[in-house]
Amino acid sequence: MVATVTPLHRETPASLDPIMALVSADMDRVNEVILARMQSDVPLIPELAGHLIAGGGKRMRPMLTLACARLLDYGGTRQHKLAASVEFIHTATLLHDDVVDGSGLRRGKRTANIIWGNPASVLVGDFLFSRAFELMVEDGSLRVLRILSHASAVIAEGEVNQLTAQRRIETGEERYLDIIGSKTAALFAAACRIAAVVAEREDAVEQALDDYGRNLGIAFQLVDDAIDYVSDGETMGKDMGDDFRDGKVTLPVILANARGSDEDRRFWKDAIEGRRVSDDDLAYANRLLRETGAIDDTLARARQYGQKAIDALAGIGGGKARAALVEAVEFAVARAY
Repeated sequence: MVATVTPLHRETPASLDPIMALVSADMDRVNEVILARMQSDVPLIPELAGHLIAGGGKRMRPMLTLACARLLDYGGTRQHKLAASVEFIHTATLLHDDVVDGSGLRRGKRTANIIWGNPASVLVGDFLFSRAFELMVEDGSLRVLRILSHASAVIAEGEVNQLTAQRRIETGEERYLDIIGSKTAALFAAACRIAAVVAEREDAVEQALDDYGRNLGIAFQLVDDAIDYVSDGETMGKDMGDDFRDGKVTLPVILANARGSDEDRRFWKDAIEGRRVSDDDLAYANRLLRETGAIDDTLARARQYGQKAIDALAGIGGGKARAALVEAVEFAVARAY
């Protein structure tokens, strides 16, 4: 079963095509920066980094930096290195996450830690973080450096928060939202916000783009957490039920546990603590999620955050750039992977 969500404002399927077309020329420049800066005299570094960077990701976060710069009619070139910096931060966190989670698949391919081992993945992730900070410093703006460095720290905090919440069924909705707001939404927000800095726009515009990215990031993660249970490995590019087997307490689990019977809650406690993780247990978990409406309500919450993201753009720019940013939200909410 593949998760679907009713689009926010449209009758036709949402797509990233408009934003990709909008920033196509800019992305060529960003890709040149990425290719140049992932090089090293140590052959393993570009080999491992290239495996993930060329692994089929849509580069949504750097595209947001570029699209927001277009929205604000910025005519310079600073956004290219900064978008590359955003992508390096994201890629580094993926390398580290796969080690922490013991993941075997990423975007349908074997993860770097499976191919090269955990030490190499961690160290190349560190290399990419360093490259990201080099690019920030080259930009020369302390404001940009503050935004992106703060986002990097918040992401790390979110990952540690998630780690300490793992296998704890008592984790509540407030903590869950804190986790995804940090580990996912913080970089979306920063990627958008820095466009207002390079375009030298007022604080209100900075905050509006931050709100857009942050709400988009939360919606994005809510959808990810829902479809971990109801999609398939081929569609998602990772193994179905990874969150379940890893004991991650996501919103679907929180809702199903709160709404279930005493017997249901005993199951969820055993499952999250690692005692009920077979394929049959996953099938039973999926049944409980459907019966309690946990998946539908998680996706409905994603639509709410998506609408907040769209509303944040009110009064800022227009034309193809704004339409593309709106459709990017609709795609994130309505995607089936």
